[in-house]
Amino acid sequence: MTHPVEINFTEVAPDQLADHPGRVALILTGHDKLPGKLPRAAQDAAKRALASKAGQALKPGQSMELAFPSGMAAEALVLIFLPNASTQAEARRAGAGLGAKLGRSHTLVFAGGHKLAGEVALGLALRGYDFSVYQTKPATDTPASGSAPLPESEGQAPHAVLGDAQGDDRLETPAAPVSDKARVTMMVKEPEVLAKAAQSAAAVAEGVFFTRDLVNEPANVLTTSDFADRLLAMRELGLEVEVLDEDELAKLGMRALLAVGQGSESPSKVVVMRWNGGGDEAPLALVGKGVVFDTGGISIKPGAGMEEMTMDMGGAGVVSGVMRTLALRRAKANVVGLVGLVENMPDGRAYRPGDILKSMKGDTIEVVNTDAEGRLVLADVLWYTQDRFKPRAMINLATLTGAVIIALGHDNAGVFSNDDALADQILAAAKAEGEGAWRLPLGPSYDGLIKSRLADMKNSGGRAAGSITAAQFLARFVTEGQPWAHIDIAGVTLPPSANDLAPRGATGWGVMTLDRLVRDGFETQ
Repeated sequence: MTHPVEINFTEVAPDQLADHPGRVALILTGHDKLPGKLPRAAQDAAKRALASKAGQALKPGQSMELAFPSGMAAEALVLIFLPNASTQAEARRAGAGLGAKLGRSHTLVFAGGHKLAGEVALGLALRGYDFSVYQTKPATDTPASGSAPLPESEGQAPHAVLGDAQGDDRLETPAAPVSDKARVTMMVKEPEVLAKAAQSAAAVAEGVFFTRDLVNEPANVLTTSDFADRLLAMRELGLEVEVLDEDELAKLGMRALLAVGQGSESPSKVVVMRWNGGGDEAPLALVGKGVVFDTGGISIKPGAGMEEMTMDMGGAGVVSGVMRTLALRRAKANVVGLVGLVENMPDGRAYRPGDILKSMKGDTIEVVNTDAEGRLVLADVLWYTQDRFKPRAMINLATLTGAVIIALGHDNAGVFSNDDALADQILAAAKAEGEGAWRLPLGPSYDGLIKSRLADMKNSGGRAAGSITAAQFLARFVTEGQPWAHIDIAGVTLPPSANDLAPRGATGWGVMTLDRLVRDGFETQ
């Protein structure tokens, strides 16, 4: 997998700034706060730049760059304006500016005693992601997300070695020489304290990267079997992982889930991941939709843009990334993550519009659109989760509807819940981490849109309130009194452009939010 760039923390040593050969970044709390031992020529140039119109216009978290500064060995001197009163988001944005231009050199960040240095490091790590494994001649100026992770905490399990179901057919890029890998050193006032505090952030960054890798992988590589194998490899981190195959799913009665995948050569699976870091309390349950490719089935999608349906396993990707983060940081909580892995393909054996399916719960579902498949997968996994684990709360994530993109665009995920307290916790966690989320309604008035003439319900209510009727469908598979939330991440999983903390491609939205949710509301002290 792709690992975050290696970041080391060292003592403040201004006299080393002149001799550093890579990029040098100065975090400045004011326009006149340059380090005293900066070479005179470079200091004069920096003062002129900061006094210029562009320098005076800098907002917190923004930066300006001087190429090949006089008197320094550096290829660039980056001036980052970050007043002491800056926000967490501004600090992460400041780091992201560096992460976007890591190249393959050694970046030195002079942070001194800045209280937000750790947030700068996290922003740098998150934006420094680069998924170029299939580029045989990658551009030389792309960020080099390191092959090495951030430092692990003492006693922490090693990173899993992830297998590949495609064997020798997979394209592989040779490992870069150590001198050709991006590295970052942060000069800070208390390096040991900050390095220790950064361990949790490193775990979050790795979880985000794991999710991004999964979403970015092509479907000929990330089959249901390959996905399951990558999750099984996380046993090395201390997770309990089990894979339920089609025979087991049939015995359990997961006919809705199995129907979705019956037209594919890739076998349907459910993977269960357990992290038991708390006491005896019931777990928080996370459930993810894992459609590794979605053609729409017999109700086939238009060809234009279908290549992006490799991201339809985004919900399962987020759940997997969160579970990895919790294991890496040894979270003091009980959390179970379940993902339903299928592929929705048109075939002589594929399920059809007009079919009537019987769910694990026992309810019958009329299929009116085979492209409304994710809710069928989730229906069975949600029911199984409640039946087996009796969770304190249950949250499912899915790239479920295009309608949520029409409603909220690519800035916010849609949150639906039967429990105000749980919804508030999710929204608060998302806000704290800077990940957009917005609550949308549920209500019995929408039930009429999924009423079926032949079965207990139909799997689509049409265009009107499409994201809401999908959530209303899922609510039928939540037991009375079970706190539950559905998060539709269709718009935020693979947006059309880069954002502050991610290059163009998969964002890993949700890993930071759910980790924060666990940290603030479900961990034992």
